[in-house]
Amino acid sequence: MKKKAEESKHEKFVRLAEARTNKIIDTLQLLGNCSNTSVYEYSQDDVEQIFQAIEDEVREAKKKFSKTETDKPQRFSLK
Repeated sequence: MKKKAEESKHEKFVRLAEARTNKIIDTLQLLGNCSNTSVYEYSQDDVEQIFQAIEDEVREAKKKFSKTETDKPQRFSLK
């Protein structure tokens, strides 16, 4: 493996993008564990709010790759 000083911009992108994407996937899998109704109680509205927030943030991240301006992201809360 090259030293970070020798790492190209693309190599750095690949390294970070893979790690961050895998972290997101792992976290989404953990979120899926919250669907266990023998342990948790939730409404369909809660579920819709959660996935709307995730979809909104995915849309904003995609916009950044197309070089369009984005609004400041909102923090998610079920309250």
